[in-house]
Amino acid sequence: MAKKTWVNWERLSLVLALVVAAGPSAAAAQGAASVYAQKCAGCHGASGKGDGPAGQVMVPPPKPFSTTLKGKSDSWIETVIAKGGPAVGLSPAMPAHPGLSGSQVENLTQYIKGLNS
Repeated sequence: MAKKTWVNWERLSLVLALVVAAGPSAAAAQGAASVYAQKCAGCHGASGKGDGPAGQVMVPPPKPFSTTLKGKSDSWIETVIAKGGPAVGLSPAMPAHPGLSGSQVENLTQYIKGLNS
């Protein structure tokens, strides 16, 4: 039985080593993807094209990130996420997400910018 416990600790050590080797950016990206799936994809779609199920029935529908975010700063995007569309002159249909931490908003901003839309 002791050997089995040791093997489990060995596996745990290996998993922890992989997480450390991947770095915080991998964990942040995974967290941002989860936040995006829960809070954004319904309207903006999986790839940010504005074609999520709710976005398809909105008038007007959300614009693709490839056009909406062109030339926008990270700070502008973070304001939209945290304070909602009206904070920057966009649609009130874009809700605020005040419950996200600063790091979640920053990671989500980078995730959104990385979507191929």
